[in-house]
Amino acid sequence: MPEPTEPPADSAADPAADPVADSPAEVPSRARPADPSELSRWRPLRLLQASMDEEIGRVYAEAPVEGLRPSFVLELLRLHARGPMTITELAESVQHTHSALSQKVAAMRRAGWVETAPGEDARSKKVALTAKARAVVGRLAAEWEATEAALAELEAELPYPLSQVVEDIERALTRRSFHDRIVGKLAEDPRWR
Repeated sequence: MPEPTEPPADSAADPAADPVADSPAEVPSRARPADPSELSRWRPLRLLQASMDEEIGRVYAEAPVEGLRPSFVLELLRLHARGPMTITELAESVQHTHSALSQKVAAMRRAGWVETAPGEDARSKKVALTAKARAVVGRLAAEWEATEAALAELEAELPYPLSQVVEDIERALTRRSFHDRIVGKLAEDPRWR
């Protein structure tokens, strides 16, 4: 049986050999790329989520459910389960800002999935499903449940489930916020001063 080979001595000692493994503050300035956005711990996660969202989009394209964006499904299911809601109530229930939900409701209304009516006061709007949305909501629920089951299956294949990673990150951020961590790193960087 061959002996395991050691990595070349110069790569093990060189912190720039794997720039993603170290934070930009830990990488010597000579090793920093000219464009700091080339180093990213977030990008792989964002790309993975975008890729998985595209796969969900393919499910709807194959179905087909005309004019449905996968990003609408959460709000449509919530409205089906809870009935008409103001934009504020819907935003709070899906943990989005009022502004973001207002824009999404406008897009869903243009696509024919929801209708709006004046709320109890002149400043609010009630959002309700249209007949078009009610006709497909069972399919939307089936996709949601199938997606959650597929995620559970995927997590079972991993040594450390993503849902556990999220919980662990949330716990760590209760100890010290992301803002405070960023500000702490910036305090160490003379370029920020």
